[in-house]
Amino acid sequence: MTKLLELAAIEAMDAADPLRPMRDRFVLPEGVVYLDGNSLGAAAPAAFAELKKAATEEWAGDLIRSWNKAGWFELPTKLGDRVGRLIGAAAGQTVVCDTTSINIYKALHAAVALRPGRSAIVAEGGSFPTDLYVAEGVVSTLPGASLRLEGVDAPAIEDLIDDQVAVVLVNHVNYKTGELRDMVALTRRIHEAGALVVWDLCHSVGALPVDLDGAGADFAVGCTYKYLNGGPGSPAFVYAATRHHGAIKQPLSGWWSHARPFAFEQHYDAGSGIRRFLCGTQPVLSLRALEGALALWDEIDMAALRKKSIALADLFIQLVEAKCSRYGVALESPRDGGKRGSQVSFAHEHGYAIMQALIDRGVIGDFRAPSTMRFGFTPLYTSYRDVWQAATVLEEILRTEMWKEERFSVRAAVT
Repeated sequence: MTKLLELAAIEAMDAADPLRPMRDRFVLPEGVVYLDGNSLGAAAPAAFAELKKAATEEWAGDLIRSWNKAGWFELPTKLGDRVGRLIGAAAGQTVVCDTTSINIYKALHAAVALRPGRSAIVAEGGSFPTDLYVAEGVVSTLPGASLRLEGVDAPAIEDLIDDQVAVVLVNHVNYKTGELRDMVALTRRIHEAGALVVWDLCHSVGALPVDLDGAGADFAVGCTYKYLNGGPGSPAFVYAATRHHGAIKQPLSGWWSHARPFAFEQHYDAGSGIRRFLCGTQPVLSLRALEGALALWDEIDMAALRKKSIALADLFIQLVEAKCSRYGVALESPRDGGKRGSQVSFAHEHGYAIMQALIDRGVIGDFRAPSTMRFGFTPLYTSYRDVWQAATVLEEILRTEMWKEERFSVRAAVT
């Protein structure tokens, strides 16, 4: 098949795409193929509109009255329920607040407190580093506690779970390879051992259907600046199943989670429900930008989103392997789309320089040490033509050895 016919077939796929109109709801720079929505989602005018209203009308006009008049104080739980619909959580179980790292800290402490007499935390050795760093921090505060790692202390998480394990912290989608865990099966195994689970959904929410309630999950955390397009550093979220609410104890007992925050009492008295996971004053402008970004999700069929996600990634794998395998590029992600999130990773010993050359040519992905080139596929705005273009440019860079230019090997602070 010639390139012309190949491209014609791909353009026909775009023409038949039911999610194609969503692309027009985002700001995408001319001449850029953006395949890094798994790190930072694209900007949406709806988010700008909410941010502008919050800043120029509510803050500027109503000042402090906006905590009541504009509903600022209730934003964490209001937006929590909107995120909850995307992760299979009934109302009242999700709150938007703080950062993923802080929420992991709170959730792990809460889970350990619910399992007295158990001292071990289990996590993945290949987890996103902040999960491991925070887990180490939690262990350091608990006398006698220990951290067991998949791939270090045993080959699989299931091999590490016994009657000493209080909680398992696990990523639904692996940040580097995109491998998708079976949430139902692993949650069941953890519960059979009497332990609890904290699911990290950073690379799942907005990328594929999630059903926390259906899986019987205990806790979950995640961010909103990737597939949910909330903006750089937009607040994270934490989920806790209703059955745990009455007994939740988390160490960051700030005034926003107090039962009567404006009574200004001297001692802490935990509030009810999911608000127990709140701590201090939340970033209202970021919350309002997120509110705008979440609005379009009311229109999204998650089954259609998942179908397109798999198709985009499958096409990319097919094109890259056909065009680039002879240049030492090797697939790191699962080949089976049903076992993969919404990203594809390829390894190359000069992956950093190659990725910088790609970015220079207008194809934006990212790099994860030591050799992983990541490409995220956001079905709301990624087209099949984008995928074709990215594979074509990658082949040109490898064939011409453009990546060998010295400037592409200079390491930036963020990769």
